[in-house]
Amino acid sequence: MLWDTHMHSQYSGDSDTPQEDMIQTAITKELGGVCFTDHLDIDYPGAPEAFLLDLPNYTSSVYALQEKYRDRLSVRLGIELGLQPHLAALHEDILSQYPFDFVIGSSHVVHGFDPYYPKFYEGRAEEECYLEYFESALENIRAFDGFDVYGHIDYVVRYGPTKNKNYTYEKYKDVIDAILTLLIAKGKGIEINTGGFKYGLGHPNPTEEIIARYRELGGEIITVGADAHKPEHIAFDFEKVPDILKAAGFRYFTVFKERKPEFYPL
Repeated sequence: MLWDTHMHSQYSGDSDTPQEDMIQTAITKELGGVCFTDHLDIDYPGAPEAFLLDLPNYTSSVYALQEKYRDRLSVRLGIELGLQPHLAALHEDILSQYPFDFVIGSSHVVHGFDPYYPKFYEGRAEEECYLEYFESALENIRAFDGFDVYGHIDYVVRYGPTKNKNYTYEKYKDVIDAILTLLIAKGKGIEINTGGFKYGLGHPNPTEEIIARYRELGGEIITVGADAHKPEHIAFDFEKVPDILKAAGFRYFTVFKERKPEFYPL
């Protein structure tokens, strides 16, 4: 019974789904548990309030649902922080004020641009843009220690001009290995994000090769999430997850409680 520990609700700027709808769908899909990880992207380019999170109401809502569904589904409180180096101190302050179970650190903004939008790629080679994305992720990890797991490490390939058609781990091996090595040195995990399947990439984010490389380098923490913003995408293609993780050398997946990892056998 896998857990889906990367999901969004009406408190995220890109979702309008009530949290209770997500929980009821998770129960129907017989998940072991869920963790809400709604977006907080401070200083988002062009729309600074687009991904601000109403933290008092968000946390109180999750607490109420934890109590309501405590006999039917484990519900955890998480957050997905949109990292930028200059936000490190502010993020630390926010995390000190709320008792999150789980914190995902993600790169959604690269030097003032979100790779979701075509403007990031205008007038430049796709490979140059992808490399800048990975280099910015490395900058974020160097600047901030307050997350538990780094989210969808190759997020950029969801939206590039040719998506992942010309993308391989080997092409960006040096910088990706630097990211993984630094995460491991800091005791941080990665996730297998099945949103890549939803976006038609044919692979999770990050790819199977990167997951296996993380394990080969000594990484031990791997969480599972579908990056769902709607109920129908909860646990998307989760049936593929155990085989991918086992092929990478994992015999378990990870769930966080009170910022501490718990390991569940596959």
